[in-house]
Amino acid sequence: MSHPSRIVVCSLEAWDEVWRRNQYLVDNLLNDDAELEVLFVEPPADPSHALSHGRRTQFGTGLRLASGYEGRLHTFQPTKLLPRRVGAAVDSMLARSVRSAVRRLGWETPTLWINDPRWLPLLESTGWPSLYDITDDWIQAERGTREHDLLAASDAGLLARCDEVVVCSPALQLSKGAAREVSLIRNAVDVDRYRLPQDRPAELPEVPTALYVGTLHEDRLDVELVLATARRLAEFGGRLVLVGPNALTARNAQRLELALAIDVLGSRPKESIPAYLQHAGVLIVPHVVDDFTDSLDPIKLYEYLAVGRPIVSTPVAGFRDESGSGGVVVAGGGDFVEAVARAASQQAPSLAREGVPDWSDRAAELRAVLDRLPSRSATA
Repeated sequence: MSHPSRIVVCSLEAWDEVWRRNQYLVDNLLNDDAELEVLFVEPPADPSHALSHGRRTQFGTGLRLASGYEGRLHTFQPTKLLPRRVGAAVDSMLARSVRSAVRRLGWETPTLWINDPRWLPLLESTGWPSLYDITDDWIQAERGTREHDLLAASDAGLLARCDEVVVCSPALQLSKGAAREVSLIRNAVDVDRYRLPQDRPAELPEVPTALYVGTLHEDRLDVELVLATARRLAEFGGRLVLVGPNALTARNAQRLELALAIDVLGSRPKESIPAYLQHAGVLIVPHVVDDFTDSLDPIKLYEYLAVGRPIVSTPVAGFRDESGSGGVVVAGGGDFVEAVARAASQQAPSLAREGVPDWSDRAAELRAVLDRLPSRSATA
């Protein structure tokens, strides 16, 4: 079969300076196939939600040409004008806006790659060849009843209707594979870029430092454990540094901002992340352990392994499998706190770990799945 030449990616993240699975895979696919064009659909702007929370309202940026890739990457951010509680018409309008963007590009029957399950109506209204890429089991996350039910219905609909389903973790392979055949394509890292030596970032403290890189969110981050770890580090002049988008509640965000021995740095461009990792005393994963985090294949696992610094993690998926390997400690509660303190104070040398998977390998696996998709005519 021939490669798809045009793909619409409905992502859970924006195409910005903070890269995750979708961005790395799309980047590799575009660089490997000079004929490929991609429309990257970002999460919709939500002015009504912003207004209800006292924030500045913003509308979607619409259809744009992204830099690089010789004009073959377009991004599209729609606007969700009404809250979803209004009814199914809201998602129908969003689907219509994507179809309109596709028509403006002159595309007829692109391949649909859905990462955000809320885009089920787009599949239903087009019948495009489709791939469902499951990176988080949002059904297991703490959500209100209405949102949970909507996500569960969308997930079930996509599992039933998509031509191919890809999952990123063995736990998802087990749970989603009970309903249908799925393909396991795990996460990875840009190995060479993460191993290229970089200067120590000026804002990284010149003291024993424990570093966490990733989105700050209660779905993953154990805020109480973070605070306890920082208090222990403060006893010998160490600090805990958090790098990544802050999606915490206002209360927990303030607790971390005001805490002793914690630096909340916020998002940093993907180009600078290896420098932080390379110069940390210890890389930490103070995650909640529950059904949701068990569904994940943390990208930070591969990023941490690539740079070779000591790692301390709670017993979450991915890191559990590395327990006992060189430089990786898996522990919970007080044992986690003490393991972090010990690693931060020792300033151990970096390790050269072999066999860390690269995103280029994962893109090749995904390309094989995309090549299996049927070719058919459908409406935009």
